[in-house]
Amino acid sequence: MANLVRVAVTGAAGQVSYAMLARLASGEVFGPDTKVVLQLLEIPRITPPPDPARLQPMDILEGVAMELCDCGFPTLHEVVVTDDANRAFKDCNWALLVGAFPRLKGMERKDLLSKNAEIFVAQGKALAANAASDVRILVVGNPCNTNCLIAYNNGRDIPAERWTAMTRLDHNRARDALGRKAGVGNEDVTCVTIWGNHSNTQFPDFTNARIKGKPAPEIITDRAWLENTFVPQCQNRGAAVIKARGSSSALSAANGAIDHVKSMLRPTPANDWVSAALVSRGEYGVPAGLVYGYPCRSTGNGDYAVVEGLSFDAFGQHELQITLQELIEEREAVKHLLGN
Repeated sequence: MANLVRVAVTGAAGQVSYAMLARLASGEVFGPDTKVVLQLLEIPRITPPPDPARLQPMDILEGVAMELCDCGFPTLHEVVVTDDANRAFKDCNWALLVGAFPRLKGMERKDLLSKNAEIFVAQGKALAANAASDVRILVVGNPCNTNCLIAYNNGRDIPAERWTAMTRLDHNRARDALGRKAGVGNEDVTCVTIWGNHSNTQFPDFTNARIKGKPAPEIITDRAWLENTFVPQCQNRGAAVIKARGSSSALSAANGAIDHVKSMLRPTPANDWVSAALVSRGEYGVPAGLVYGYPCRSTGNGDYAVVEGLSFDAFGQHELQITLQELIEEREAVKHLLGN
């Protein structure tokens, strides 16, 4: 019998999950010889419904489950639809925490942190109580670094190295932007890093990136473009997508999540690395326990390890401090929920 993997996905009726679920079910991620059980979580129905003319998330999710079955993937073993986190996380090997409270008009970042804290405290506890002993967790829902911090601190029975937050979308954006500027394909751009927070303070590191094996600044010699166009373009790309299409980056976020998981299941090429936010052990002077974006490599066994020994010029050091300070401030805002 084929191997079987249980994958829990929260916010499963949302646009990001909709763009991701078929790829998880199809064999693309876990291979053609692995059966997949999708354990899909959404918020409970509200009775009476706040707007009878609109479908509730659980209604939508039932339709998504029908579509998944209708795809006829030989690797899809079962689809579980539930509003119970304990059931969704039961024996799961992977947990993709996509669902999060959205930032509404007029909300400050601290308000968003507060709203999501309730969700990720509960999910951290439910994961620790129910997940498989080998579970790996990816937090996608924003603000993902600090949401991951909250969940990890409320699910400490799960080792710190199993918790990650997604900066892969930003990594892919940065890689594409450098490639386009240099007139080369994405495959020629390596060693890109998104440092720090998945926010507009992130540092997309061009100084350590390479293009056709050479330092990126030797290929793209316009330093002003790198500092004043490339960096802010990456930092604010999400807002640009919302302005262009009237909605957030669902397709590319889903792809980033898929890439993140696939990169944990396949050895990283020796001459490259990827970006992910991990629970810091103090690398690069980041306070231990903070969830911080790093350059990472994997052995292909579901792990990530920080690439150490990189250096920065004055511009890079300044950018690193800005994003680090924001994450420290976010941690302070939720410290009463961390159990420390």
